[in-house]
Order: sequence, then structure tokens, then C-alpha cells
Amino acid sequence: MRLFATIFYVTIFLSSLFSYYVFKKEKRRHKSRARLPPGSMGWPCIGETLQMYTQDPNVFFASKQKRYGDIFKTRILGYPCVMLASPEAARFVLVSQPHLFKPTYPKSKEKLIGPSALFFHTGNYHACMRKLVQTSFSPEVTRKLIPDIEKLAKSSLESWANGQVINTFEVMKKFAFELGVLSIFDQLNKKYTNELKENYNILEKGYNCFPSKLPGTAYYKSLMARKRLDQILVEIVREMKENKFSSNHLLGHLLNFRDENGNVLCEEQITDNIIGVLFAAQDTTASVLTWILKYLNDDPKLLEAVKVRFKKTSTADGCRESRWQFVNPNVARVILESLRKASIISFTFREAAVDAEYEGFLIPKGWKVMPLFRNIHHNPEFFAEPENFDPFRFEVWNAMHAIVKSLKHT
Repeated sequence: MRLFATIFYVTIFLSSLFSYYVFKKEKRRHKSRARLPPGSMGWPCIGETLQMYTQDPNVFFASKQKRYGDIFKTRILGYPCVMLASPEAARFVLVSQPHLFKPTYPKSKEKLIGPSALFFHTGNYHACMRKLVQTSFSPEVTRKLIPDIEKLAKSSLESWANGQVINTFEVMKKFAFELGVLSIFDQLNKKYTNELKENYNILEKGYNCFPSKLPGTAYYKSLMARKRLDQILVEIVREMKENKFSSNHLLGHLLNFRDENGNVLCEEQITDNIIGVLFAAQDTTASVLTWILKYLNDDPKLLEAVKVRFKKTSTADGCRESRWQFVNPNVARVILESLRKASIISFTFREAAVDAEYEGFLIPKGWKVMPLFRNIHHNPEFFAEPENFDPFRFEVWNAMHAIVKSLKHT
């Protein structure tokens, strides 16, 4: 009897062990169905970095997409990467499944902007900071700033009147910085504005330089300027805490923030996010403004149409309201087409936080993931004759959107 019981229990144990082995094997076999995307990893360590830097990166990525499709692998700057060149793939990484991927920046750049800036984070903190920024730059808030924005624009235009040759991009950077200061602080003491601008310019010059902390290097000067920016911003924050302040601008929203437990933001979180917004408002905004001027100058008929429309609104009753209407629906198409054609940000970096799968391809944990915005914007499948500047293409998009919206309500 005991022998029978022993045999029975041993049989049950072995059966369970075998079942577990089969289960694990089947699980591994199922997981192995997801394969790495096609592509070349290039040379050991350096990968295809040299190929990318010895030609136009956009040409490099376009040739890869043509050969391998909308998802492919490579190795850039020592990192294994998965490149994504379709709207659906970009949406998967950035919108529908963002928890699978995390923002990734070099530590040297993170130090210059500040580790508490929203784009270095994910989760609740990122969501809260992003909401504060979006609220501060909402159409309702921006609408109230139109008179002040006009003053800045007129001041810039008047500085061009002496007939000298100007660097459009540099002038637009100055304009964008002043707009950023206006949106963050509202009316700020001129002394503080000048100090912020002076030190930010030093920080910016070393941002893309080799991160050497040796005294005298551009990066070292940037680090020192970053410390001075901290001191200036802390002084501004403390002054605003002592005095009554408006909550309609970004600094006001940051000072008034309370999380679900009633905790407020510390000074480091406030200053890092202010510098992060200034950083985001500078080069990209200035680049878009510069390209808009270039594209309008290249198309005299379009430029004349914009001028005519603006003259009508500037002489109408309720001038401020009519200008808002002018900026919103009429110039929007020119702005959208400039963003598409220039593609100021060609791609962005993410890193797979876990093993992820997309369209049957494996994206291993730790690999860099790069949605290629420029490839998407210049794909003839999505934009007919993509090399042409045609703002009227968005009239069709708007009409289609209106039709879809009306169908949803029927």
C-alpha cells in the first residue's frame, strides 16, 4: 500500500513538473514569435553613427525606411535603436502606450535644464506639470496677452528699420525668449529679464558641446550660468510669494499647485520647470517663425493674401477680437504647413522600459526608440507632393474632420 502511494505521489510530481516545463516552453515559443525589426546594426560599438553623420541624417533615415519599411533597427552613438516611421507607430509610443517607454536624455543636458523639468519624467508628476504648462499657454490665456505680444512684435520690426542686414533666426530667438518671459512671469522687472537673457544665452551656447567640466570650456560656463539662473529665479519666486501675484501665468500656477495630499512644489521643481519651458520656447519657436517668413517670402501670392487678410482685420471694429480670429483660423494653415515641411524636430528619443511588441516586432527593454517625425511628414502616402509648400492641403483635412465630427453626432 505504501509503495502504491509513493508511486502515485511521484507520478503526480513528475506530471506536474513535466506540465510546468511544457508550459514554460510554450510561453518561450510564443514570446519568440516576436522578432527584432529588420535592419543593420553596423560596426561593433559605433554601429552606423559615422554613416549618419557623414550625410544628411534625413537622407540616412529615408534610405533605411525605403529598404526596410516603417520599422527598422540600427545602432547610433553606441545605443541599439528601433526607428519608427509611421503615424500609427509614433502614436503607439507617445500616446496609446506611453507607459511602456520613458523619456531619455544625456545626463549632461539634464543638468543644464534641471532634473525636475517635466520632460525628464513620466507618470503623475509629468501629468501634473504638463497640465500646468498647457493651462498657462491655453488659447484663453494667450488671447489676453495679444496687446503685449503686439508691442514686442512692433518693437522687433522697428529695430529692422535702419536698413542693416539681420540674422532672422537670431532676431526670432530674442523675440521668442521675450514671449516666453511674458507667458511665464507676465510683467517682469527689466533687470531680471536682462539677467535671465544674459545667463540663458551662455547656457545655450554650451548645451550641445562636449560635457567637459574643465574651467574655461563652453560646458563649464553653461553649468555656471545655470547656477546663476537658479539664484535669479529663486529671488523672483520669493518676491512673488511675499507680494500678491496673479495665477494666470505659469509661475502663478506653479506657486498655487497642490497635489492630492496638499503638498506644494519646492523651489528646485519650480525653477527647473521654468527653465525647461524657456528652453522649449526658444529654438523650436524661433525656427518655426524663421521658416514661416522664408516660405511666405518664397510665395508672393500667398504673402499678398495674408497681407490683405491682415489689413482687413486691423481696420475692423473690435480690433483685438478680429486679430485673434485672423491668427487662429486663417494663419493656422500656414503654420501647420511650415511645421510639416520644415519638421523642426526630426525625431525624439524614448527608451523601452520593458520588452514591448509592435506589429509583430520585438522592442527589447533598454533599446532607444525614435519616432521619425520628418519621415512621416514627408511621406507622399500621407501628404501629396510633400516637398511642395502648400498650406491649402489643410483645408481638405479640416473639411474631412468636420464631416467625421458631424457623423459622430448623427
